[in-house]
Amino acid sequence: MPEKKANRRLVKSVIGRRDFLMGLGLTPLAATNNHNIQEGFDINVIKQKTSEKIRLGIIGFGFRGEQLARSLKFAHPDWLEDQKKAAEKDHRNITYAEYEKLDDLNVELAGVCDVFDVRIGRGVESGGKQTAGYKHYKELLSDRNIDAVIIATPDHWHAQMAMDAVDAGKHIYLEKCMTRTPEEAVLLRNVIKEHDIIFQLGHQGRQNDTHGKARNLIEKGTLGKISLIETTTNRNNAFGAWVWPIHEEGNSNTIDWKLFEGPAENKVAFNPERFFRWRCWYDYGTGMSGDLLTHEYDAINSILNLGIPDSAIASGGIYHYNDGRDVPDVFQANYEYTRDTLSFLYSGTLANGIPRGALIMGSDATLELGKALTVWADSQSTKYKNRIESGIIDPNKPIVNYNIDNLELDALTSATSKYFADRGLMYTYQDGRRYDTTHLHLAEWLNCIRNGGIPSCNIDQGFQEAITAHMATASYRNDKKVFWDADHEKIVLN
Repeated sequence: MPEKKANRRLVKSVIGRRDFLMGLGLTPLAATNNHNIQEGFDINVIKQKTSEKIRLGIIGFGFRGEQLARSLKFAHPDWLEDQKKAAEKDHRNITYAEYEKLDDLNVELAGVCDVFDVRIGRGVESGGKQTAGYKHYKELLSDRNIDAVIIATPDHWHAQMAMDAVDAGKHIYLEKCMTRTPEEAVLLRNVIKEHDIIFQLGHQGRQNDTHGKARNLIEKGTLGKISLIETTTNRNNAFGAWVWPIHEEGNSNTIDWKLFEGPAENKVAFNPERFFRWRCWYDYGTGMSGDLLTHEYDAINSILNLGIPDSAIASGGIYHYNDGRDVPDVFQANYEYTRDTLSFLYSGTLANGIPRGALIMGSDATLELGKALTVWADSQSTKYKNRIESGIIDPNKPIVNYNIDNLELDALTSATSKYFADRGLMYTYQDGRRYDTTHLHLAEWLNCIRNGGIPSCNIDQGFQEAITAHMATASYRNDKKVFWDADHEKIVLN
């Protein structure tokens, strides 16, 4: 570590015969298990190379922090008991069975940090007797026995905590959005690249096997010239709109409010709504752009390698949840990639639950990406003209359909959970077995720490994610079209 101080994702196929696919210039959508930066992580790799125990610290043990701990097989005893009872009551509920099948990644949860006393207690109880509890993150970072940290705090703390983790020589798994501002994104990117740190951004959709299959189809010219991409988010319940429960023990005595506010620009008196529902305010979060648009963007970016757009224009408003928030609950963003001659559209609402997937539209076919990967030939295609005229291809029927079966989703209890499942943010498949994508994403990061390599959502991918999100936010908040000045790495208003 240099002395320099840092300032700073059952497969059901209705595809035709192999000869038919080869005639389209395609390859069959067989299982892919090659581990590289784009294809997702093969869990079989880490099964073979886990001899070195890694001691982890988790900073932020709220809803997502607990999820991450469970994906590492550190579940709270109460959660385990609840899942056992749910499985006994309904055999279709496989949550406990799936947890039991998680691979041993040979890690120790050495420390947990949170500004809320109750969460510290839950973290320690989840990790076991070897887990220390901390209220200030710098105390956790000062533990020289901790090798790497997972940061799952509100967005406004991401950059500073990550840079302090670099100073402490810790490898970093950081939840999205990578930063709260574009300036922080530039700073953090520079710091990470100056040091020998393994960095992974928490876009577990990178482990979704359908993304690699989509990329394979597109690279073979299946869609023709792509000119328009549409992505969406639809939710229609309070939890999906970040109206999260306020813990009965959450008060000014159990929560270090001053430490929570930290680098927030606007300081206010203790407010439990702001603490437990922080995504509703730009002081701490990045709104629909940083939380939801980024899932869709990162999926498309992992398929097409689009990078940062040239311009963005966004609109929306607070049309349903008039609860004091200042982030919109309906949000649209239009990105232009002039060098690639295509547009990327995002449309989201927190007040309607109709399922909409993503569409990648080409001159010869359209790829629909949701729970299933489906390709529809365009009736006006030149590539498929002869096959359409001869009746080999019917434009009203898919030429490719790779479908993740719904048999194991019946234990989900909300439209929000279904949204995550359909987006490949909860499960994927390897060799016919279902895997928790967060488990795979963490495993990939740990494997790179042990054995070298570059994680799939490394700092360069994270930087592209952050700037793309911040462009839409800047456009919305300034009511102007914005541009990315690549030379000076700044977002410029029109």
